[in-house]
Amino acid sequence: MDGEVKKQKKHQQKHSGPKAEKKKLKKPGGSAEEDERKRNPKAFAVQSAVRMAKTFHRAQDIKTKKHHIPLVDRTPLEPPPIVIVVVGPPKVGKSTLIRCLIKNFTRQKLGDICGPVTIVSGKKRRLMFMECNNDINTMIDLAKVADLVLMLIDASFGFEMETFEFLNICQVHGFPRIMGVLTHLDSFKNNKSLRKTKKNLKHRFWTEVYQGAKLFYLSGMVYGEYQTQEVKNLGRFISVMKFRPLVWQTSHPYVLVDRMEDLTDPEKIRTDPKCDRTVSLYGYLRGAHLKNKGQVHIPGVGDFQVSDVNFLPDPCPLPDAQKKRALNEKERLLYAPMAGVGGVVYDKDAVYIDLPASHVNRLQEEVRPTTELVQSLIETHATLDTKMAASKVSLFSGSATLDPTDIGEETREQHGLKEESVWDPTSQRERRKVIFTEEDDDVSGESESEEDDDGEGSDQAVDDVEHSQADCKDKAAGGAPPAKKQKGEARRTESSAELPAFADSEDDLELNEEEGETGTPGDSGHSSEEEADEESEDESTEDEGSVSEDLGKRHSERESDEEEEQGALKWKEGLQQKAAEAFLRQQAAAPNLRKLVYGSVVEAQESEEEEEELGGLFRVSRPQQSKKVQANTLDCSRFHPDTFHNWDVEEMLDSIRDCFVTGKWEEGHDAATLLKQDEELYGDFEDLETGEVHMSHAENSENHDDEDDGDEEIQVKMDDDEVQKNKRLEKKRRLKERFDAEYDDGDATYFDDLKEEMQKQAELNRAAFEDMDDESRVQYEGFRPGMYIRVEICSLPCEFVTNFDPHYPIILGGLGSSEGNIGYLQMRLKKHRWYNRILKTKDPLIFSLGWRRFQTIPLYHIEDHNGRHRLLKYTPQHMHCGATIWGPITPQGSGFLAVQSLTGVKANFRIAATGVVLDLDKSVTIVKKLKLIGYPFKIFKNTCFVKGMFNTVLEVAKFEGAAVRSVSGIRGQIKKALSSPTGAFRATFEDRLLMSDIVFLRSWYPVSVPQLYNPVTSLLLPAGQKDSWAGMRTLGQLKRDLGIHNQPNPDSLYKPIVRAKRHFNPLHIPKELQKALPFKSKPKQQQPKGKTPRDLQRPSVIREPHERKVAALLQALSTVHNYKRKKAHSVQHAKHKEFLQQKEKDEESKLKRQREAKKKLYRVMGQMDQKKQRSSLKGAPKDD
Repeated sequence: MDGEVKKQKKHQQKHSGPKAEKKKLKKPGGSAEEDERKRNPKAFAVQSAVRMAKTFHRAQDIKTKKHHIPLVDRTPLEPPPIVIVVVGPPKVGKSTLIRCLIKNFTRQKLGDICGPVTIVSGKKRRLMFMECNNDINTMIDLAKVADLVLMLIDASFGFEMETFEFLNICQVHGFPRIMGVLTHLDSFKNNKSLRKTKKNLKHRFWTEVYQGAKLFYLSGMVYGEYQTQEVKNLGRFISVMKFRPLVWQTSHPYVLVDRMEDLTDPEKIRTDPKCDRTVSLYGYLRGAHLKNKGQVHIPGVGDFQVSDVNFLPDPCPLPDAQKKRALNEKERLLYAPMAGVGGVVYDKDAVYIDLPASHVNRLQEEVRPTTELVQSLIETHATLDTKMAASKVSLFSGSATLDPTDIGEETREQHGLKEESVWDPTSQRERRKVIFTEEDDDVSGESESEEDDDGEGSDQAVDDVEHSQADCKDKAAGGAPPAKKQKGEARRTESSAELPAFADSEDDLELNEEEGETGTPGDSGHSSEEEADEESEDESTEDEGSVSEDLGKRHSERESDEEEEQGALKWKEGLQQKAAEAFLRQQAAAPNLRKLVYGSVVEAQESEEEEEELGGLFRVSRPQQSKKVQANTLDCSRFHPDTFHNWDVEEMLDSIRDCFVTGKWEEGHDAATLLKQDEELYGDFEDLETGEVHMSHAENSENHDDEDDGDEEIQVKMDDDEVQKNKRLEKKRRLKERFDAEYDDGDATYFDDLKEEMQKQAELNRAAFEDMDDESRVQYEGFRPGMYIRVEICSLPCEFVTNFDPHYPIILGGLGSSEGNIGYLQMRLKKHRWYNRILKTKDPLIFSLGWRRFQTIPLYHIEDHNGRHRLLKYTPQHMHCGATIWGPITPQGSGFLAVQSLTGVKANFRIAATGVVLDLDKSVTIVKKLKLIGYPFKIFKNTCFVKGMFNTVLEVAKFEGAAVRSVSGIRGQIKKALSSPTGAFRATFEDRLLMSDIVFLRSWYPVSVPQLYNPVTSLLLPAGQKDSWAGMRTLGQLKRDLGIHNQPNPDSLYKPIVRAKRHFNPLHIPKELQKALPFKSKPKQQQPKGKTPRDLQRPSVIREPHERKVAALLQALSTVHNYKRKKAHSVQHAKHKEFLQQKEKDEESKLKRQREAKKKLYRVMGQMDQKKQRSSLKGAPKDD
């Protein structure tokens, strides 16, 4: 055993499965299947054409079933938050699930779930959670606006009626995405029963929603919350889920209100508490574009006119809309104003900041405000010149930074800046004049020096205005005392060492803009997007273009250095340049007048020559100079000192001469050159099929004219011709490729073409107003979906504000142009199969149609084969019928549902009927059957006179020729009216009538639809009673409530039928007939039995007393004997029964033994037969 080595098991490589497939693909030879197909193609050929056709058809059917009708994608670039409605019966865990999902996405805990809760779930998606309570009004309203429904089901109890009610509501109003969530799974102790319950609930859920609908399982709770991993999985599914646009939602604008403010004058409320209120409602706009001054419907309140709409900054913005790409804890990830969470709340003219108590305590400890402006005012430790001295400037991206001292020395050495104090008599003050020394060499020539001189003059002119404005400001502010200046200088080192988190002043912001992306400590990173674009696109041009600003800043920095050396009393020397800088800042920060007046600004485009003049080193591409509308361009009403030029100088005129037609353009852009190129491009061409080249006449003439040119020129021209020829060939090739791509579609189908068309339409819709700013765009197309808007509505009932409950949703549903009108609607209606009562005509029903919930009186009818719409008294079972109502005009094809009562919670299914709108006019006439009865008063052979059916001759004349009928079934026709009695007429019949017959005429009478439209105002009810709205009662409810009993018609009551006994005469057969009858049928002449004579009657026997005693004794003995015999018989019967049972058992055991014996016998016989077979197959033995 020791010598034997244990053999290791060989590794078995996988020949099938995903791992083996990956290895086959990695091999250089490719997959083995392809080799086999190449090696033996016949083995993989089609074996049966019929089977292949069936397989192909099945695959195509499956592929086609997956197709949806492609719709134009109208979702905006920044879509509104996805509305997630959490639905379920009471105590199933709705609020707990919302809290867990909010904690999963935002790491924050929310106490009471009131109203919509908006959170940021990722870089591209926001979610809005809304809890749906058990009120059917809330269920109907939220089903219309939901994008995703989380349907909670108590697994320990099973499906409840609320779940099926909500599913049916969703089916009517456009089916949103639905995900089921099973809770209370921890109540199952047995694993087998848990699995069985899950399977049953899942298949029932699939029956109601669709096969394969997602059903989540929340197995249990830990410390009052669901398990983290399960909530995370649910959150992942929600984050990546795609939504199909619903027709009603995409065609109507709507707002799920997340905040409500009462704007009514308090004095008006004090004097009249019941006055109508002016209310502003806030929320994200969804669906279609909303126009101002439109009409909206608030479900549960009514129709209203919008008085004003504004769009506000997004209170819960997406992270990619900001500069930072990653989500951090300080961003507003959770916004729920009705629940008291939200941070900053924007209004039309104000911003409200809600600081919780814990936040306030922390702020008091740190004493650091959160806004940049307040902190910059509080923590200003250094003055302007100190900050300028500490700042560093980088002229080009990636270059070394320059200190103020270096810049000062360079400016002194290169430009030779000097200062001279000059007294200005006009302004009565001493002014500091900058003198430029001309000792240095002029590299750029004479023209450049002249332009610099002109720039100095313009800067000096600007300094006058700037300095005067700065002086005015200083006088108004009272100026800064010298002592404070010294204190500031003593702390310069500290301020330069510790820089603030964001800029302490506007100067720092300017420095940050100049530095760009160099990452200096003073960069706050809070600049706007447009400023960031300008920095990135023309960073170098800005640095070169702002020469006067740089010079001024260098000069101020040099002055600040001198102040440090000479003391604090020379602070006045830098005032002129500081005033210039302040003026420039004021110009940059002042509002754009063009934008304020006209609402849009066209960007001023600079020529390329101006860039050359300012930069001189390189040309920068400027995409923002295209035909886009910029919001912060220069205003024509404002003077900018850098744009001033002296146009009397010849060099300045030369710089813009090329902007005109007469100027000398570049070779590629000259007018003559372009005309020549056009002639060459379109004059001659090459036929690609024949290869023949057709030359233009102009080119031929040129060739004849230029034959005498030198060889070098001919060579250059040939090269140009070759280049042009290649260009033309490339252009034709591209055109041919485009043509082929358009018409040679290959595998493209009609469905693909439809999808491509919808995609193009969606791109066109997005690009229509893409370049406009929001204020101008809103005036053209209205407020687009995704905006956070503020809607102001006047004349709202005061109960809406006083009885406001955030647990009930407020929806602003936009109405179309004709949807505010009320008229007749034709519908197709079917009583719900789960509703246990049939519906009666003219009983009031509460309809949910479009955005509205209203009560009306429907008339049910059915269309006969001849097109007549016959009134029905009750709705038919399991069949559609027509219905006509008086209600709001709603587009055709809109689904609706009907309930009989909204009050309380019913034990049974509440949805009474569902259907769809067919028509919007009163073209259908509903008629009901009317029977007119008459009586004949004079009868002839086939003609009779009838009275009592009509009252006047005119009525008879109207019904001449009408068909009448008698009760016995004889048909007839009305002929003509009689003169007397009034209303009588002559009629002809198929047969003779009797005087006891009744004649009736069957006619059709038009029925008018009752004009009742009673909107459900459930939101106006007090809190706690919003589910108890009661409208018009049915006739049965009225009689039941008032205790009224029906008074029946006496003729309609059932009476006992009393029939008199009929006496028939005896049958008399004549004697002749009796003779002819057979004996069997002849009447037998039987004598009636008479009385027995007295002598034949037997006499009665009267016993003696002794005989009576003997008879009684014998009777008693016989009774005892009979009882004993009966008892013995029953005992014998019981014994016999037991005997039979025992016998049956014995028989069974006997049969069992026989079966076992037979089995053994047959087994032995079978074995013997097998042995014989084996021996016969092997052959006879050798002994034989």
